[in-house]
Amino acid sequence: MALWVFGYGSLLWNPGFTPIRQVTARLPDYHRSFCMLSIHHRGTPDDPGLVLALDHQPGAQCTGVALEVDPNEETEVLAMLRERELISSAYYEANVDLICNDGKTITALTYIVDPDHAQYCQFDLEKQAQMIAQAVGGRGPNTEYLFNTATLLTEMGIKDDDMRWLADRVRALTAT
Repeated sequence: MALWVFGYGSLLWNPGFTPIRQVTARLPDYHRSFCMLSIHHRGTPDDPGLVLALDHQPGAQCTGVALEVDPNEETEVLAMLRERELISSAYYEANVDLICNDGKTITALTYIVDPDHAQYCQFDLEKQAQMIAQAVGGRGPNTEYLFNTATLLTEMGIKDDDMRWLADRVRALTAT
């Protein structure tokens, strides 16, 4: 059985591997949200940033990309993803059923936020923008993460009003 990975945030624009195929797909009952404090990649423990996570919300849906892993690279890709995504226990790994644009269903590996973890958060959009505008972590500025994700979603035709508002607000906050 093929290994598929669901990308909804940085995996959209920086999967860390070359997929042999990718398709637009939706995950029911979850939404993409800046609901995880980033204390490693896009912030620090003293000055956390925010990264996207899949947050459970009945009736919602998150549109992203299902990425098929080359069967010869599955072991390496899994190791790389686990090192990257499970740096803390804020995410857990899960197999989920995605609905592709053609109506077919794909089972894919993804990373879902643990709402009981200390890094889980819920802030209004203005607070999110303020945090993202100034945070920097081991993988670079939090603004880069936001802008790359927002740009790719727009290029893919995926509507995300919160993401668009955040990108516009953070650009205004960081304009010099």
